[in-house]
Formats: sequence, C-alpha cells, structure tokens
Amino acid sequence: SAIVGALVALSIIALVLSLVRVEDVTLPPTVKYGMVFDAGSSHTSLFVYEWDSDKENNTGVISQTLSCDVQGQGISSYANNPPEAGNSLRECLDKALQVIPAEKQRDVPAYLGATAGMRLLREQNSSATEQVLAEVAKTMQEYSVAFKGARILTGEEEGAYGWITTNYLLDSFTKYSPKAHMWLHPEAASIFGALDLGGASTQITFMTEGSVLSQNKASELTLYGYSYNIYTHSYLCYGQNEMLKRLAKELIVSSPSTRVHHPCYPKGYNETVSLSSFRARPCTRGSDPRRALGDSTVTLEGKGNASGCLAALRKLFNFSACGQRQDCTFDGVYQPPLRGQFIAFSAFYYNFKFLNLTEGQPLAVVREAIEGFCTRSWEDLSFSYPKENPKRLPKYCANANYILTLLLDAYKFNETSWNSIFFQMKAGNADMGWTLGYMLNLTNMVPAEAPATLKGHRPSLWAAAVTFIILTLILGLAALLL
Repeated sequence: SAIVGALVALSIIALVLSLVRVEDVTLPPTVKYGMVFDAGSSHTSLFVYEWDSDKENNTGVISQTLSCDVQGQGISSYANNPPEAGNSLRECLDKALQVIPAEKQRDVPAYLGATAGMRLLREQNSSATEQVLAEVAKTMQEYSVAFKGARILTGEEEGAYGWITTNYLLDSFTKYSPKAHMWLHPEAASIFGALDLGGASTQITFMTEGSVLSQNKASELTLYGYSYNIYTHSYLCYGQNEMLKRLAKELIVSSPSTRVHHPCYPKGYNETVSLSSFRARPCTRGSDPRRALGDSTVTLEGKGNASGCLAALRKLFNFSACGQRQDCTFDGVYQPPLRGQFIAFSAFYYNFKFLNLTEGQPLAVVREAIEGFCTRSWEDLSFSYPKENPKRLPKYCANANYILTLLLDAYKFNETSWNSIFFQMKAGNADMGWTLGYMLNLTNMVPAEAPATLKGHRPSLWAAAVTFIILTLILGLAALLL
C-alpha cells in the first residue's frame, strides 16, 4: 500500500507540472557602453555613452554618462612632441573606467576622432600627423577597452554627425509615446539644421529638398528606419581661432608700421605678435606682396571700433566669387536655400552666452549689444569680468561680429530667418557636437539584439505548483507512516 501511495503521489505531481503553462520570459536588456574622444583644434574632450542592447529600428537609444575635458591644448599642438599627445588623454581615460563596470570594460568600443586642427596639421606636416595619431592609439591600447581606432574626420562627417546629435537630443527622429506605448516618428518639419563653429573650421548642415542631390552636395542618411537628405559643408580656416589669425595678418600686411590699429580689440589693449608665426600656420602662410613676413614683431593696438571691425572681417570672405548667384555663400561654394529652424552650438553658443544674447532677440537688439560691448575699454572690461580668461576677453568683439558676418552675409540668414536660430549647447544631460552622432552611427553597424528569452513558468502558477507538490509529499509520507 505504501508503494502504491508513493506512485499515486508521483503521478499527481507529474500531472500538475504538465498543466502549468510554460511561456517565454523576457530578460531585461544588457547595458552597453562606448567612448569617443573629440580631438578638436584647441582642446580635446572625452564623452562616455551608454545604451540598452535592444534597439529601436537598428539605431541605439544612447545617453551621455560622462564628459571630461583633457588638460592642455588640442593634440595637433603636440606635433613636436607626439608622446605627450597620448599622455594627455590618461586622466580622462582613468575617469571613464571609474564609471564603467569592470566586467564590461573589455567590450567598450573606444574611438578618437580628430577634426580641423589635425586636418590642418596634415596639410602642413603629414609625418607629424601620423606620429601623433600613433601615440594616441598606443596610449588607448594600454587600457582595458576595445580600442577601434584614431582617425581624422572629414569636415562633411563632422557636420553630418553634429546634425544627427542635434536632432537626436531634440527628439526629432523618434519619440516614445507613453499613451500609445510605442515609438512615434515626428513630421519632417521638426528636423533642425545644425550650425557648428570650432577653432579651425565651421560647419552648416540642414535638410534639403530632393532636387539638391543633383548638385552632388547632399548626403543620404538612414536613422530609425527613415531616410534623410541633408546638405552639409565645412569651411576650413573659418573657425574663430584661425579667423583671428587671418584678421591679424590682413591688418598687418595692409600697414607698413610696426604698430597696427586693430578695430576689434578694446581701447587700451595691446598685443605683440611675431610675423614669422603666420608662416607656420596653413591658414596664414601664403606670401603677400604688400609686406614680407620676416622675423620681426608687430604690436596690435586696440581701437574698439565696431563698424571698422565688421568691415575688416568682411575682407576675409571672397563674396565676389559668387557673382549674382543666390545659391552661393562665399568662395564660390554652393548652398541651397535655408530650410527650417537651426541650432547654433559650440563657439556660436559660448560667445553669445558671454554677451548675454539669447534667441528671440531682434537682430537690431543683438547688433546694438555687440556694438556697445566693442566700445568698452580694456580697463572697463578687465574690471567688469575679473574671472574671465585675459587671453579670451579681448577677442569677444571680433568673435561676435564674425558670427554676424558668417550667419548673415555668408549663410544668408536675414531679419526674418534670424529668429529661426537657437543658441544652445545641451539638451537633457548631453552636449551638442559630433561625438554622439558618431556613436549613434557606429551602433547602427552592430546587429540589433533581440531581447534574451528563456523558457520558464509564470511565477504565480509555479508557486501554486510547488505548494501542491509539498502538500502531496507530506500527505504521502503520512500515509506511509500510518
């Protein structure tokens, strides 16, 4: 009877287990990380991103985890000492590994993208360029990450990735609707253009009509299952630092004196420059018959003349190369009609933030504010902005007037379309710039992972089954003892 009772109990257990429904159990997606160095002309920054392994239409949903500014100047400044270019990255690499779990570090893709500063160095000294990139790669390979390469981005890549970052952060590509429990695709009208101003170059990127493709000036990108035609162009030597150098050279070669009036510098401010320094820079090294660039020095004397500053800056652009063409910016460069709203970041944002200028202000108010700033003396500015870098402070008048010239005269914004420009550097907790767009593009190269599943039982049914089994065993043992 005991044996019969045990068999009956086992039969009941088998019957109950067969009745408990087996179903797929979805495990939470794993978190992945990636890091990108932005090696600009004046400085380098590291950004660490993270995203879930399951993706929306083959493009990862990425957020910024860390940003770290590398001490010192850009890696192009280490042309004479390449090993220091690699060593300069160590502090930020150490900080990155502190926020990435140790068990995931080996799988973290790590990239370094160099922009206009290294593009200029490559024109000047290709051997030094390769050495700098090699030292950077050597340093990054010492760390427990999956180093994927250090390369120089083209200007068009920089512009396109900046455009992707801008629209990603502003939810222009896709947006999750809690009410509909699904991802929605906003209308094309909500896509923003991107305006980027760096130290050595500037980029403009925006969506175009399909006809622009015939001009061979557009790129087609696919994100979140949708295709976009964009126009992008990068102007090398038109970043703000190179602009200041070119402006100084233009003023110097136009004057035979060793003391040259600088209309953009504040009154009372003087700066001594070596003429030979212009020969060492690709953007200013061209010879000029008006004045030989020898080894002598020249003193630039600030005059604080806003109108004179604008006039001097306009001479840096070759507007006559466009003739009467309306689809042309300067230097004969084609540009289709502007379309939609624009986000202006990097130096566009920082200069206007310093001058307390924001979007929505009429153009006349902006011009008046810039002109008022330009008339202030160096003594007044030094007293009013004691915490500002004394090397940067005298440059704001030139920078602001240069931005006006670039946006209005070159890119052809006007009194009406000026209000479509928004000066912004962050959205959420992430920075505007090309690095996030670069990371988004790279995640598209990795096959989308379906959520991991295991065969399992619904918890409530499993608990009931276990309880029944225990009770059956107890009753079986009781019957055996009896």
